[in-house]
Amino acid sequence: MPAPTTFRDLPFMGVIHVNNEAMKAGWVMGDPNWSNLGQGQPEVGHLDGAPHRIAHFDINPADHAYGPVEGIPEYRQAIADHYNRLYRAGKASQYTIENVCVAPGGRAALTRLAAALDRVRLAYFTPDYTAYEDMLNTFTRIEPVHIHLTPESRFRIDPADLAVRVQRDRLGALLISNPCNPTGVVLRGAELAAWVNVTRTHRTTLILDEFYSHYTYLPDHPGPASAAAHIDDVNEDPVVLVDGLTKCFRYPGWRSGWIVAPRAIIRTLTAAGSFLDGGASRPVQRLGIEVLKPARADQETGAVRTQFKIKRDLTVRMLKEVGVQFPLEPEGTFYAWGDVSQLPASLNTGEKFMREGFKNRTLTVPGQFFDVNPGKTRTGASALSTFVRFSYGPPRDNLEAGLSRLVAMVQRAK
Repeated sequence: MPAPTTFRDLPFMGVIHVNNEAMKAGWVMGDPNWSNLGQGQPEVGHLDGAPHRIAHFDINPADHAYGPVEGIPEYRQAIADHYNRLYRAGKASQYTIENVCVAPGGRAALTRLAAALDRVRLAYFTPDYTAYEDMLNTFTRIEPVHIHLTPESRFRIDPADLAVRVQRDRLGALLISNPCNPTGVVLRGAELAAWVNVTRTHRTTLILDEFYSHYTYLPDHPGPASAAAHIDDVNEDPVVLVDGLTKCFRYPGWRSGWIVAPRAIIRTLTAAGSFLDGGASRPVQRLGIEVLKPARADQETGAVRTQFKIKRDLTVRMLKEVGVQFPLEPEGTFYAWGDVSQLPASLNTGEKFMREGFKNRTLTVPGQFFDVNPGKTRTGASALSTFVRFSYGPPRDNLEAGLSRLVAMVQRAK
């Protein structure tokens, strides 16, 4: 029986679409005989050099009750302290509890942001995170403006060119992931400071999805990357940061995200959360306080950088050896953004590569899903159709097994 006509036929987000298609080919989540190099999930078990995983907790009876929509005060303070310690040392303007809003996951945080925005011309970039398309489709007060980043530009835009676009296109907001999912580009140092200055000068809100902030592999920038380091006044500069425990602390199942922003924006986001999601889990927020304690947090994120760089190098090396091209080797995240156009005809698009990968018990994501296109206003073949996003999130043994199967698949096709 067809669904009632009062409901829209909503597509699955790109990565979830891949998972569903893989299930038709026999994949079951958690099956050790398969390698999920598609989904953006970091390994969640033991990691060399990292603190022990939190495995149990006691619930304070008071935490069975509803919590504040903006998050419990202790967790918000821990998040503010985390940013001040890493990025604001010695600066007069410091984040406080009033600059932090907690949400039940990263997508919930982005949804609050989109719901809170007034009518605005917002620039989004491609390639970038697939969920932005659904968000921009849903909140029609936002007028999307597309900026395409090319392999020739190493998937970057010069800040001076960005300033031109802001003025010419009358942009009220910018939305981008940094480090970037899927390309692995990391805006940092002077380049990131210039982005912040553009938005400060033109009073354009900069929304930075920083969920991969600690996955950086640059010898000239050995620590995390965040625009928080380049803000003059935390309540005046129009910079909004989104992050959480999902990626950098490897607790995706906790669904704990946050937004750090000027306090006036936080008040609006809290109002949005009051009708969208009602607030995050109180017991999980208590756990988050433990995760963000300085010694533990630094040990975890340091291990992440060390171990995921090893997996990055393995992924890029094995795939390059069989002809996958990388316009930019990953500077951050746990993704490798590979061009398969020079592979045999049976594998030379992201879609074909994905389908053949299923036959070899390995998931990958076609690049076209990162061609964010709200309203499908751009027609024709995607400029990203020959790209594939390879996740090196899984444990090394499982990652290497999946890569080996993909290498053998390409070799058989030649």
